[in-house]
Amino acid sequence: MRLRHIEVFHAIMQVGTISGAAQVLHISQPAVTKVLQHCELQLGMPLFERVRGKLYPTPEAHRLFAETEKLHRDLQGIRRLAASLKTGALETIRLVCTPTIAGSVLPPAMNRWRRAFPDTRCELATHHTSEIVNMLRLGEADLALSLQDPRHPGIVAEPLAQGVMTVIAPAGTWTVEELATPLSPSGLQAELVGYADNDPLGELLLAACEAQDVHPVFRTVVQTYQIARSLVEAGGGMAVVDPFTAAAAQPGRIQRRPLAPAIPIRLYLLTAGHAPLSHGARQLADAIGAAALACLDTPS
Repeated sequence: MRLRHIEVFHAIMQVGTISGAAQVLHISQPAVTKVLQHCELQLGMPLFERVRGKLYPTPEAHRLFAETEKLHRDLQGIRRLAASLKTGALETIRLVCTPTIAGSVLPPAMNRWRRAFPDTRCELATHHTSEIVNMLRLGEADLALSLQDPRHPGIVAEPLAQGVMTVIAPAGTWTVEELATPLSPSGLQAELVGYADNDPLGELLLAACEAQDVHPVFRTVVQTYQIARSLVEAGGGMAVVDPFTAAAAQPGRIQRRPLAPAIPIRLYLLTAGHAPLSHGARQLADAIGAAALACLDTPS
């Protein structure tokens, strides 16, 4: 199928009529009919059944639609890019990060970067690290943020900031003197919020506890560190989270102490090894690094 065939085919699939497809594509109805006929001739099979002026896709058309959907989206993206280049518009930067960073470091970083790049389009999305790696490899993202180094041969992991795993508890749990010292696993008391079995931070926490012969019981298990922090802010016990999530808590709602012995947590900038960052993307990465360091300096 030619690109023009795909455009017409998708338009008809979406609106169901020749006239509707013509309006969507801004061409004449005879032109749509001619392209569709040529497409079906090349394929050697009908794609639609004609019933009283309306087109009903055949099973083959539905299968073809599913297979060509990504190509159609890519074509639309290429056209948007071409239009932007023609009008002199600035680049689009696609940033993807884990939910933890999206809710802590990213907002102040974006505010800082936007002042220098007010017109640049930035697309933000959240995914887990395994999905992030695939997006970078497929060219679906320009840069990414994660608390994990995926150690993938096609991905470059650049440390931006480092803190330590932090215990958080509702305000008033610890005295001023206690806040001045780290907390050992034996001090993890009351209701302790835990994480899914395959969570990297949860695995580090369990290893630290087992090393001191401490076996915590998690009656509440969550998938994200923000949920754990929200539960603690509401008085729902203790949790051990990354330092960025802890620092972004609502002021006066929680207290925090580093876990002892210290377990380092790094924020990584992830990029595809074959795709160097543009100037705007590099400046965004620098703003994120600065925001992460400022977040770690937030008073307890």
